[in-house]
Amino acid sequence: MATYPIRTYGDPVLRQVTTDVENVDDSIVKLVEDMIETMHEAPGVGLAASQVGVQKRIFVYDIGDGPSAVLNGRITESSGEWTYEEGCLSVPGLYWPITRPNHVLLEGIDLDGKELKIEASELLGRVFQHEIDHLDGVLLIERLDPSQRKEALKILRSQSLSADEQRAKHKLLGRG
Repeated sequence: MATYPIRTYGDPVLRQVTTDVENVDDSIVKLVEDMIETMHEAPGVGLAASQVGVQKRIFVYDIGDGPSAVLNGRITESSGEWTYEEGCLSVPGLYWPITRPNHVLLEGIDLDGKELKIEASELLGRVFQHEIDHLDGVLLIERLDPSQRKEALKILRSQSLSADEQRAKHKLLGRG
């Protein structure tokens, strides 16, 4: 298996809506296996295909019960409300209290092409919602209130500038 680099804030692929998987073949199975390895190595509890640059409606997750994959997933019902500190592998090191529905019904298919219907709440429900957001081109920072979003964008711009400065420094020193 191979791991993928995880795309981070600013990469336009994260803003694109993914397309449904039409056929579950060996390439999809291999992609899922590699995504699970990437998620565990990060480490994270969920990873959407768009986060590794693949525009397919696939995500993997593991909240401690072993890894699973969902293809063509959609949240079809939700209720309640739960605020929880949430982070994202595509926005590394940053966490915010995010309010989302507490209970969801996720529908999709598994790697065998069988229909899935999973009722989930709390952490598992949150993971499903977070990964579905990725598949729909929605980033975590869009779930913040306006003042939180302003502060988050300030931090992200600062991190981006620091990374650009580091790359420029390496080029000047003949290392990049």
